[in-house]
Amino acid sequence: MDNISSLHFLTVTALNEWDWTSRIIFFSFALPVYLLTIVLNATLIMIIAFEKALHEPMYIFLCNLCVNDLCGTTGFYPRALVYLLTETKRISLEECIVQSLVIVVYAVGEFTNLSVMAVDRYIAICQPLRYHTIMSPFTVVSLVTFIWIFPFFIGLMTVSLALKHPLCRYDIHKLFCEHLSLMNLACKQDIFQGIINGFLYISMAVFFVFVLISYLKIILACRKSKVNREKFYSTCVPHLISFLNTTCGLSDSLLTRFKVEKLSNIAYTFLSVIFLTVPPFVNPVIYGIKLGPIRAKILYTFQSPRINNL
Repeated sequence: MDNISSLHFLTVTALNEWDWTSRIIFFSFALPVYLLTIVLNATLIMIIAFEKALHEPMYIFLCNLCVNDLCGTTGFYPRALVYLLTETKRISLEECIVQSLVIVVYAVGEFTNLSVMAVDRYIAICQPLRYHTIMSPFTVVSLVTFIWIFPFFIGLMTVSLALKHPLCRYDIHKLFCEHLSLMNLACKQDIFQGIINGFLYISMAVFFVFVLISYLKIILACRKSKVNREKFYSTCVPHLISFLNTTCGLSDSLLTRFKVEKLSNIAYTFLSVIFLTVPPFVNPVIYGIKLGPIRAKILYTFQSPRINNL
């Protein structure tokens, strides 16, 4: 850190080949999606926070997922919209560091959230009689703490190590900063950075396998019970769709690292931002439609003014 001057500015080159028309078209889609993403997630957070009937573990974890989505969205969109609408291509090193931390926390947080939600659904369906005993207030608080502490730990470790060596390059080839982009700017890299990055990807792979095994066990349990099948369709399907959505989005973003030369600049930029744009938008829509209590509360909220005006 001491080797890095506060006067450093980085140049974002992701939009170098974009003409003004492409920028305006992309901006005209990005701004409404950003605002709608905020509204959708904030709506779910407020419904869960103010409706006492929803103060259950499943909805508490869903609320945390929405908060995480808002963090990731806010970490990405404002700066990206500025790049699209202006000729500004520079970002200060300090801003880049903060954005990198937010995005790493968001990416890992998606997997910790979805893993905890998978545990909750597994216990609810496979061990329903012990559900309230296992998912005690202490357990819920512990799981929520894990949801946030682990991503912050990973984020601080990866970003700090990315800044371990002085910078020799100043071009960011994506529309946002993240720890690997910072690491590629350094004059050199060491094995310890590779170990930490390996730990990051192994951790996410473990979460992925853990969720898959949990849902496999849930599906096997549902084959024996009609009640369990109804629980699965009503509560697990949204979680499973959200998990697959997040995994596919992150996979597309990771694949861009290995196909940079084969992709056009616009395609590379688009694929690299999928995991920052699609899951935060799709998640609240899925849960709002599929989870009965939330859907009922949304319908009641919007229908009440009409009823009062009759």
